[in-house]
Amino acid sequence: MSDFDFPDNLRYTAEHEWVKAGDDGAVRVGITAYAQDALGDVVYVSAPAVGSTVTAGESCGEVESTKSVSDLYSPLTGTITAVNDALDGAPELINSDPYGQGWVFEMTVEDASAVEALMDASAYRENLA
Repeated sequence: MSDFDFPDNLRYTAEHEWVKAGDDGAVRVGITAYAQDALGDVVYVSAPAVGSTVTAGESCGEVESTKSVSDLYSPLTGTITAVNDALDGAPELINSDPYGQGWVFEMTVEDASAVEALMDASAYRENLA
């Protein structure tokens, strides 16, 4: 799995989402390089609605590719504060820049310590092995 980049400043889930904690208690969420590669060319992203409440581990959207449709899972429990509108016109950003312009949504979390409970990059690599 060394072919993929897993930035050390992010946290990861077994469902292949990444989480980047902000200074303001908000987190940004996307799918990992491994997940976008497994999906193939992303053609559509359905993100949760701003203002909606999501629960850790539950489906909150979909990522559609030329190969399949996959659920997007919320890595944490909280409230959606923003979605990446750029994905509406350019869903391929998930393929080209999964940790940057290809982010999917932002949320405030109920329990900030839950972020630290997610896998670090090393644990995520081991999970893929």
